[in-house]
Amino acid sequence: MRSDEDAVARFRFDAEIIHWRGPSPYFFAPAPADQVEALRQAARVATYGWGVVPVEAAIGCVTFHTSLFPKDGTYLVPIKDAVRRKTNLTAGDTISVELTIRPTQP
Repeated sequence: MRSDEDAVARFRFDAEIIHWRGPSPYFFAPAPADQVEALRQAARVATYGWGVVPVEAAIGCVTFHTSLFPKDGTYLVPIKDAVRRKTNLTAGDTISVELTIRPTQP
């Protein structure tokens, strides 16, 4: 993990894991409505296109890199299978999520 000095913003919230069963099934944690506008503001300096926002995320004792993406008026935090296995999580579980957003590199 990089130092907090270059962080654009940090967020912490609880979310219920959802399972998207689309053509490529995946698990996500949707950001709560009360944090979406602040995430949107931070995303302006961190997005690398299409509104996708690279972040460092932590769930429990597992920290990983991923990218938030906008969907249905919120941002979704993808939860990789490796993270779910280490934390023993699945759809319907409520988790605490910590996000660090950093500016994109030139």
